[in-house]
Amino acid sequence: MERHYDAALMAHLSGQWLSEHKVTRFRDVLDQRTRHLTVVLENIFQPHNASAVIRSCDAFGLQDLHLIELNNRFQPNKDIAMGSQRWVSTFRYPNAVDCFEALGAKGYQLVATTPHTDQTLADLPIDRPLALCFGEEKPGLSQTVLEMADHVVRLPMYGFAESFNLSVSVALGLYDLRTRLQVSGLDWGLSEEEKIDIFLHWCRGVIPNVAEIEQRFRSQWSV
Repeated sequence: MERHYDAALMAHLSGQWLSEHKVTRFRDVLDQRTRHLTVVLENIFQPHNASAVIRSCDAFGLQDLHLIELNNRFQPNKDIAMGSQRWVSTFRYPNAVDCFEALGAKGYQLVATTPHTDQTLADLPIDRPLALCFGEEKPGLSQTVLEMADHVVRLPMYGFAESFNLSVSVALGLYDLRTRLQVSGLDWGLSEEEKIDIFLHWCRGVIPNVAEIEQRFRSQWSV
């Protein structure tokens, strides 16, 4: 019954409280959204990096961003994120173990990134969902994450620098994996139920007084 209600509420909000352009835009973006890829950030400190990462997640069609907050809270700068924080779902964890247990339960392969390995992104199989993990700006990923990961990979580099800037690393990794995913033939899209849930979440972020609108609709709704 709740699923019928959600679908009816989505139709109600779409028909009366969103412009036709906004509805079309929501649907088009949802058709390109994926949870087959996700990003995990461990203890990120710099706000501009956090903001750029969430913007890249949105741009590459990732719906979820997972945040391990040890002693640094993820605080995106709105001027850099450019509104992307409204469209990407963020999940926060106090430690890597909790985060990885949650992702493992959903079937994700955990991929740690570090300059100190021979395996590259090109070596990764993409038939299973992948969680690409990045660490704090200077120290990188913790030993805990490196030991728990299913794969440890590096981004190829050809100069004197040992590593890319964090936000650049995320963008390069997502470009590579999303490009491969697009031509893979895998079923990487969202389910219809997920699309409804996210559509409603987005509506709640852009429609003024949406809680009151929902309350009135629920009081009048019948199966």
